[in-house]
Amino acid sequence: MSGLPVLSILILLPAAGAVAVPFLRSRDTVRWFTLLVLLADFLLAVWILAVFDPSAAAMQFRETRIWVPALNMGYRLGIDGISVWFVLLTTLLGWICVLASWRAIAERVKEFMTCLLAIQAMMVGVFCALDLVLFYVLWEVMLVPMYLIIGIWGGGSRVYAAFKFFLYTLAGSLLFLVGLLALYFAGGRTFDMLALMAAEYPFRLQVWVFLAFLVAFAVKVPMVPVHTWLPDAHVQAPTAGSIILAGVLLKMGAYGFLRFSLPMLPDASQNLAPLMITLSAAAIVYGGLLALAQSDIKKLIAYSSVSHMGFVTLGLFTFEVNSMSGAVIQMFNHGITTGALFLFVGLIYERTHSREIAAYGGMIKAVPLLGVLFAAFLLASMAVPGTNGFIGEILVLAGTFGVSGWAGTAGVLGALIGAAYLLGLYRQVLLGPVKVPEGSVMQDLRRRELACAAPLLLFVFWFGLYPKPFLTILEPSLDHLMTQLAPAGAAQ
Repeated sequence: MSGLPVLSILILLPAAGAVAVPFLRSRDTVRWFTLLVLLADFLLAVWILAVFDPSAAAMQFRETRIWVPALNMGYRLGIDGISVWFVLLTTLLGWICVLASWRAIAERVKEFMTCLLAIQAMMVGVFCALDLVLFYVLWEVMLVPMYLIIGIWGGGSRVYAAFKFFLYTLAGSLLFLVGLLALYFAGGRTFDMLALMAAEYPFRLQVWVFLAFLVAFAVKVPMVPVHTWLPDAHVQAPTAGSIILAGVLLKMGAYGFLRFSLPMLPDASQNLAPLMITLSAAAIVYGGLLALAQSDIKKLIAYSSVSHMGFVTLGLFTFEVNSMSGAVIQMFNHGITTGALFLFVGLIYERTHSREIAAYGGMIKAVPLLGVLFAAFLLASMAVPGTNGFIGEILVLAGTFGVSGWAGTAGVLGALIGAAYLLGLYRQVLLGPVKVPEGSVMQDLRRRELACAAPLLLFVFWFGLYPKPFLTILEPSLDHLMTQLAPAGAAQ
C-alpha cells in the first residue's frame, strides 16, 4: 500500500459511500452498507497509525496536485504526529455513530446515513489538508450535514438550535476567510500551508490576523463568551449528532490554533497569550459552574465540554512543552470520554424518554452493565488517575503553574467543580433506590450497544495506564511547533 494515495482513499471512501447510499433500497441495507464503509475507513486509519514513523516531525503520506498554478492553489494532503490521532478519532467515532443510530433513527434513514458519510469525509479532510483553500472549503461545507442532522432528526426545538449553530459558526468562518486571504498575499501568494508556516509576517498584520482567527476558532472550541450555541445544539441533536459535535467538531477550533495561529503567527500568539490564558481560565471555571447548575443530563455534559476544552486552550497558550502535550492529549481524550457520555445519555433516553437528572436513581442496580460502564466514563471525565482524562489534565496544570500561578489555580478550581457536578450526577443517576421515569422499559446493554462502548472503554484505560505510544508519536511534531514559536522575531 506504500504507493497508494492513502489519505485520498481515507477521504474519498466515505464520500463515495455518501453518493452510493441513495441508490440502495431497504433501510437495513443502508445501515449495513454505511457501517461497513466507515469500518473500512477506520481500519485504514489504524493501518496508517501502525506504519506511521514516530521519529519524524515532518508531514507524512504527502500528496500534491496543483489545481490552479497561477494562484499556487492545489490539492495538498499530509499528516503529522498531531493530526494522525484526530484522523483515528474521527474514523473511530464514525462507525460508532452508525451503531448508536441503528434503531434511534427510523425515518429518512438514507438521508441520515448520507449525512454521516459526508461529514466524516469532510472532517478527515480538514485534519489532512495542507492547502488553505482545501482546508477552508472542507471547514465550511461540513457545517451543512451537521446542520441537517440537528435540524431534521433533532428534538422539538431543532430548527432554532440548527440555525443558531449554523449562524455562529458561519460568522466566525467569514473572519477566518479574511485572515486566510491576508496570509496568502503577505506570504508570497501561495496557499501552501507549509510554505506559509515558514514565512515571516509584520507584527501588526500578525495581530489582526490572529484576532480574526480567534473569533473563528473560539466559536468552534467553544470559548466563553461565544459558547451559547453549544448547549442548544447538544440538547436538540440526536445521539450521533452529539457524539460528532463533542468528539470531533469541538476539536476543529483548537486544531486551528495548532495549525494556523501558533506556527504562522508566533509573535502575535506570544503577545496575546495573556488574553488567551484569561479566556481559557474563565471557560474552565464558568463552564463548570454552569454545568453544576443543570438539571438536564445533556446540558450538564454540554457545559462540561466548555470547561474541559478550556484546559486545551490554556495548555496551548502557556508555550510550555508539558502543557502543550497535555492540551493535545486532552483534545483526543475529551473526544473519547465526552463522546461516550453522550452515547450513554442517548441509550438511557431511548429506554426512559427523559433527560431530567431528578427522574433517575439506582440505575446501576436496574441495568448493571450499562450503569457500570456509564460510571467508568464519568470517572474518566472527572480525570480520576488510571483513566485517560487524568494524564492530559495533570500535564496542562503542571505546565501552567510554571507560567501563571493564578491560571493554574483557576484550573484546579475548575477540576474541583468538575468533580462536584460529575459526582453529583453519579450519585443521583446510578446510586440509591431504583427510580426511573414512568413507562420506562429498562433493558441492559444489547450486543450492538456494547460494541459501541467497548473501543471507547479500551482507550479510556489504555491511555490512562500507558500513554507512552501517544506521547512518542506526538512529541516530534510538538517539538517542531516549539521551534517555530521560539524565534518569534517578525518585523515590527
